[in-house]
Amino acid sequence: MAVLVATLLFEVAIFLTGGTDPAFLEFVPAIVVVAFLENRLVAIGSTLLMAAAGLGARVIVGGQSPADEWVRAILLGLAGGMIAFLFDRSRRSLQAALDVKLAAVEAAGSRYRRAFERAALGFATADDRGKLLWLNKRLSVLLGYPEDDLVGRRIDELVHHGDQALLKSSLAALTSEVPWFSSEVRLIRKDGSTLWAWLTLSLSASDTVPSDSLFVVVDDITERRAAREALVAQNEWLDLALSAGRLGTWRIDYGQDAISGSRQFWEILGLPPMAFRPLSDLSSIVHPADWDKLATPPGTNLRAANYDVEIRLKRPDGPVRWIALRGREDGRDQRIGIAADLTERRQTTLLRAAVRKQETLMLELRHRFSNLFPVITAIVKMQDAPEGNIVKFKETLVERIRTLEATHMLLTRGADGSSSIRELVVQELQPFSNDGKTTITGPDIKISGGTAESFAMIIHELTTNSVKHGVLGDAEGRVEARWAFASGGTAEVIVFDWIETGRRRAAPIKRHGFGSMVLGVDGTPLVGHSSQFEVREDGFRYSLRLSPKEIQA
Repeated sequence: MAVLVATLLFEVAIFLTGGTDPAFLEFVPAIVVVAFLENRLVAIGSTLLMAAAGLGARVIVGGQSPADEWVRAILLGLAGGMIAFLFDRSRRSLQAALDVKLAAVEAAGSRYRRAFERAALGFATADDRGKLLWLNKRLSVLLGYPEDDLVGRRIDELVHHGDQALLKSSLAALTSEVPWFSSEVRLIRKDGSTLWAWLTLSLSASDTVPSDSLFVVVDDITERRAAREALVAQNEWLDLALSAGRLGTWRIDYGQDAISGSRQFWEILGLPPMAFRPLSDLSSIVHPADWDKLATPPGTNLRAANYDVEIRLKRPDGPVRWIALRGREDGRDQRIGIAADLTERRQTTLLRAAVRKQETLMLELRHRFSNLFPVITAIVKMQDAPEGNIVKFKETLVERIRTLEATHMLLTRGADGSSSIRELVVQELQPFSNDGKTTITGPDIKISGGTAESFAMIIHELTTNSVKHGVLGDAEGRVEARWAFASGGTAEVIVFDWIETGRRRAAPIKRHGFGSMVLGVDGTPLVGHSSQFEVREDGFRYSLRLSPKEIQA
């Protein structure tokens, strides 16, 4: 209206002063202004009013209205209508776009408000002094206050006095360069209890606009912290237990060629503690025969398999140690477990085993010595002095006692106080083996101490008789000693044969005397049973049988 009135007054002033006729052009700026400010109908109405006013002024001044004035008025009306239409269309387009934007902003704001109100975390806004301006329901629930009671409170009033200094210094340090701060703090609820929270403060405005410039986020970590403290306590108890048991924990990552472990683990290895080491570095201290146990990664088809090995290593401080590694394989080129130093335990076990072995040997030797003297007594009683020849008696007696002594020494060298049939036969025939006069065949069969002594006396008696009366006293003769299981089974009777070939025996076997008793001319030898003698044209054959019970070591 102001623009319209000003334009009409300007038109009247031109004609009253007799100025140059602008030909309706003076109305165009006014029409543009009115079309921009008002709607289409007001702009068209204003255009028609201006055209009528201009035409009327010219009629009053000139007394008539020429045709060209009417043309100018009509063109002004058309131009004003077009201007009003274009501005109205532009206005409607802009309004539609603005409405869409505003709707989107409103929807986003609504979603933000819903998220803000329903969030599982406590949210609030505060000014630069820490005074709360707006907060969600979750924060009021966490602190136990009604929402209205918290609005206007300062944040430091809700913080435990032990954490207030940290909060104040952090608020003072917030700038556009460091726009946020996070820390664990203790908050005080309305009932006086303590709430552990992860508090985050961030600037939401520039330094020049401090009002409503802080965004506050509160996350309740009370249970999480309690669980963490419990885990720390359990780890401390575990470390204490492992330390008391002198155990160390370790982990091997074969993909990274790395091994890590606890302080106790590195002490067991005799190495300074480190976060991790290349696994290959341990090759210098692990025994080469045990390196593959440690360095070979688990198979790809193994899932949560047990891992249990013992390795030897030479520590940098000198001694060789036995280390047990026990754990699990997860199938991802990793192993994890515990380590223990078994050196003292292993040494103690070996020492105890040696002591038990020595005690067993001493018992066996004591038993053997207790049996030795009756055997010697029996030998003396069974030995006669041929034709009263005391010298011959002494020589024969000493020879047989020495045979007993050799057998006893052979049994003493055995770890378990036993020997084998082969060892007894080889020992007795050894003087004749170099000349190729003996053949010894048979399996390696253990024979107990008492039975071995008696069997050795039988072999000695056969050898002595062969030297005096048989083939061992002749360059052409040969002796074959052989034994075998009667039917090929290890639990069957053993058959022993003594076969002389190459010379007829010079003297028959006497039926009475010590030798005949040892060999069992009557079928009952000193050990075994079913003894048999056979004198042939070209030699001599002796055999006996030994039951498993008689030879059991």
